[in-house]
Amino acid sequence: MSTAVKDAPREGGTVLVRRPGPQELHPVRTHRRRRTLELALAIAVPLVLVLLWQLAAARSWIDDRVYPAPSTILADGWDRAADGDLWPDVWATLKRVLGGYAIGTAAGYALGLLMGSLSLVRAALEPLLDALYVVPKLALLPVFLNMFGLGEGPQIALVAATVFFFVWISTMAAVLAVPIGHRDAGQVFGASPWQMFRHVLLPASLPAVLVGARIAAGVAVLVIVASEQIAAADGLGHLIFDSRALFQNDVMFVGIVCVAVLGVVFSEVVRIAGRLLTPWAPRDRGRSQS
Repeated sequence: MSTAVKDAPREGGTVLVRRPGPQELHPVRTHRRRRTLELALAIAVPLVLVLLWQLAAARSWIDDRVYPAPSTILADGWDRAADGDLWPDVWATLKRVLGGYAIGTAAGYALGLLMGSLSLVRAALEPLLDALYVVPKLALLPVFLNMFGLGEGPQIALVAATVFFFVWISTMAAVLAVPIGHRDAGQVFGASPWQMFRHVLLPASLPAVLVGARIAAGVAVLVIVASEQIAAADGLGHLIFDSRALFQNDVMFVGIVCVAVLGVVFSEVVRIAGRLLTPWAPRDRGRSQS
């Protein structure tokens, strides 16, 4: 809120006059301008970086055999997509991410609720899970290969294990953070365990749970790409690793761009779903509210 100080001849001191600023006088217009500025910055910063990259390649400031120009990457990606060579790898990575994410989210949410609600279960399982959490997840890939053999099983299991810990931690912490007053109010009104969960624990904890789910969405893409570079015959991770070994750097960057797009889209889908499921939660990313 804007303020202004006005000296007025008055016995005993100065009069402070508070005047409404643009945000108070025109809240909708101010909000739109703010959103427009945020959108412009979000587009301008990566665009400037890409243009600088293009200029550096065109002026031979960098070796375009190692770092192909964005125009070359775009043209190669377009050709591979038009020929149908790119989509099998994209689909292979996507189905592994979605399968592992669904399993890990369901398991992490269920156990997080249980451990957040029951102190004895938390005391029994938390030390073990804390120890497993710090183990690098890629170190578990040989274990999953022994368990499931070659194929989709180890990849999906690795993503599920990674996502599980993020969702479990955020869910347990969110349930424990529910104010005791909310629980007491439910007990005073005679809420059953299901009613306590439905009307108290779920709405109070769900926003924080969905933040953990968003983080897990991005990490799931990172893990599957790393896993595909080690033990997969297809997928974007395999495409990146294989093209680098064959010195096809333009194809390698096509795979990297696809991974970036996939990660952003997946994270945004989870964010939008979270906004729809929790309309009472504050807006994230620091976005202004009208």
